[in-house]
Amino acid sequence: MPPLRWRKSSFSAGDAPNCVELAVSPVGAPRLRESTDPATVITTTRPALRALLSSVKAGRLDGVRG
Repeated sequence: MPPLRWRKSSFSAGDAPNCVELAVSPVGAPRLRESTDPATVITTTRPALRALLSSVKAGRLDGVRG
């Protein structure tokens, strides 16, 4: 399987180590990871990723802590 091509968020500051990165697997499944822990990868679906991005853009997750 070819390596995934990771893209950083456009909101990431240059080479900052705390970026969310996104890739798409060969079968089309979106993958997410935090650049400070690149070995941990979350696989999701396109509808779930759209819902997450919509919530982030709308500010519905502002102040939420994990």
